[in-house]
Amino acid sequence: MSFKAGDVQAVAHLARLSIDDSRVPDYARDLSRILDLVEQMNRVDTDAVNPLAHPLDMAQRMREDEPRETVDRDAYQAVAPKVRDGLYVVPRVVE
Repeated sequence: MSFKAGDVQAVAHLARLSIDDSRVPDYARDLSRILDLVEQMNRVDTDAVNPLAHPLDMAQRMREDEPRETVDRDAYQAVAPKVRDGLYVVPRVVE
């Protein structure tokens, strides 16, 4: 696919980007090259390739899924200005 100057300016407008008019041909060339690469990659036959969850062939480190207390609530609430029933009391901001 080949980008034209008008295409670059339209994309820049949609993206709310300000680009220098002297750089438009460079952007058009670079964007065309990117789209050519994507098109080339789309032509690769990947039917026999299984999808991967991770790019490296390695086992995931897993930990036991067991509940545990991760925050010492009493220590944090000891320095709070106001606490009631384990909850922080804050000034009302919505009437």
